[in-house]
Amino acid sequence: MTVPAKWRFTGDQEDVFLALPNPSGCITVYPPKMVAKLEEKVAEVSLGDKKAQKALTKLFSKADHFGCDKQGRIHVNDRLIEHSGVSKEAVLVGNFATFSIWNPDRYEAYLASDEEEDDEMAAILTQLGV
Repeated sequence: MTVPAKWRFTGDQEDVFLALPNPSGCITVYPPKMVAKLEEKVAEVSLGDKKAQKALTKLFSKADHFGCDKQGRIHVNDRLIEHSGVSKEAVLVGNFATFSIWNPDRYEAYLASDEEEDDEMAAILTQLGV
């Protein structure tokens, strides 16, 4: 998969993108400059907060990190591909600080949906600012 040129950063080959499974059914990709901020937020989670620790364990068990080659290509692991349902085609959607990788059909259904999921994972991630 190729990251659009305007979403790439100087030093992409050395720096690391972080891809996480999004509860909405897509893959959220944090560019290198956002990874350090995310690390700080995760480090603030108390070991005594069992729900948050479990959510982070589930989240990061599917996570992947990768560099971007000179042509802007990235490789996403099979766990994330399975989570997102992406196969031959994907839709990349930027939202200023991150971008998401969607299965085209899932993306259309997401846009058409007026309902917000009251998912425990989504609530915990929101609480953590992730």
